[in-house]
Amino acid sequence: MKYIYSVLVALLVLCYVTNAQTPAADAVLKPVYAKAAKENKKVLLIFHASWCGWCRKMDASLADSSIKKAIDKSYEIAHLTVYESKDKTELENPGALEVLTKFGGADKGLPYWFVLDANGNKLADSQYKPGENTGCPASAEEVAYFIGVLSKTSSLKEDELKKVAQRFRKNEL
Repeated sequence: MKYIYSVLVALLVLCYVTNAQTPAADAVLKPVYAKAAKENKKVLLIFHASWCGWCRKMDASLADSSIKKAIDKSYEIAHLTVYESKDKTELENPGALEVLTKFGGADKGLPYWFVLDANGNKLADSQYKPGENTGCPASAEEVAYFIGVLSKTSSLKEDELKKVAQRFRKNEL
């Protein structure tokens, strides 16, 4: 009897997990804005998709131990999923495409990122020249733009910015 009960509980949990809905964009952003306000940080909002290799490079770069502490002291990072393939649309955050469009990043490629204040106002985005998305910064020009955005929107020191630049330049190699 215990075995049957355990199997039934496991099946119920599995059904719940597989039917769980991806959280809506506002449900993702609301606590991020609150935490950013409380800790006097900016929000680095990254739009990505599961199929996007450059999106994974962006996340790996930001999580790299050589720069993570510096990034985390100035930014709350949030991700919203958009542009999934037809068989994975359930991974998209409802309302995420509307947020991306509102801030002017629709149809510009992934990853696409914005720096926002704690009230959700756009301070900067990944468009380093008209129609050109840095995505995950890699080239010297893209990294220089990204570092410029970080220097204007954070309290990162020169040595920290240099480490961020070095880490992101590794993406081109």
